[in-house]
Amino acid sequence: MRIVLADDAALILAGIKEILQSSGHEVVRDCTDAPSLVSTVDAMALTAQLPDLVITDVRMPPGNTDDGLRAAIDLQDRHRHLPILVLSAYVTGPYIKELLNGPGADAGVGYLLKEKVGRVGDFLRAVEIVAGGGVVVDPEVVRHVTKPDSPTGPLSRLTARETEVLTMMAEGESNKDIADALYLSNAAVSKHVANVFLKLGMPPGEDNRRVKAILTWLEHQ
Repeated sequence: MRIVLADDAALILAGIKEILQSSGHEVVRDCTDAPSLVSTVDAMALTAQLPDLVITDVRMPPGNTDDGLRAAIDLQDRHRHLPILVLSAYVTGPYIKELLNGPGADAGVGYLLKEKVGRVGDFLRAVEIVAGGGVVVDPEVVRHVTKPDSPTGPLSRLTARETEVLTMMAEGESNKDIADALYLSNAAVSKHVANVFLKLGMPPGEDNRRVKAILTWLEHQ
């Protein structure tokens, strides 16, 4: 997998790069500020060489606030088929909601706490899911924004079990992972997932139902 990596902390940048390269991925460019991230990806697009994934920190120069996030959303708008994984040191709902509501979210998008990069297996799994067009939200962020006792809008149509399944979907869990965690059969999980889609107004045949269901979940937290 060809990856563009952005982080202004040299040690973190080097550490993530080593993890990725040791797992067989190629970090084709690395950037240390938000403007260079955008210009680097734009330049690659001009030669029809978009990366398979962009990984960027939220807090980047020049403003050292949410510049990396803004760059990610800008890249979503410019390159609709570009998967993006954002890393953050903070558990905060607004960042993830804005990112997952971006124009290119269907291409694959994720929001992961930086501390989880040290859990190499989980980090690499998130990389694969996002690059494959999926959605990954850090479980800590999911727990932070979840209000299970006060479902709103379309989420109020879901049963407690369906809400639990949707929450795990938002964490990037596959149907098999959900079945294992909840001690359910694969068929039972598939039925719950199908019910979630139908209750959220997503009939069979509609594109990207899993992504849209997760976005609906986030919008109503």
